[in-house]
Amino acid sequence: VEDAGEMVLILIEDDGHGIPESERARIFDRGVRLDTSKPGTGLGMAIVRDVAEIYNGMIELDESEDMGGLLVRLSLPKAS
Repeated sequence: VEDAGEMVLILIEDDGHGIPESERARIFDRGVRLDTSKPGTGLGMAIVRDVAEIYNGMIELDESEDMGGLLVRLSLPKAS
């Protein structure tokens, strides 16, 4: 967690396979699942994005430079 002025930045990284850049925007669509070997509905990332936006925040996906997998940046406004 980092202080980013009027926002709080939450960084989540892993050392897995990551998400190809071409799929990163699509993963926020309802019903989209990249890993179909496990059960799920494909709603999780869409819900995270919607909740972040409701609170005037945002979520971005990138590649982790430190761990090689996925880097998720979730930014939310600080409570006033």
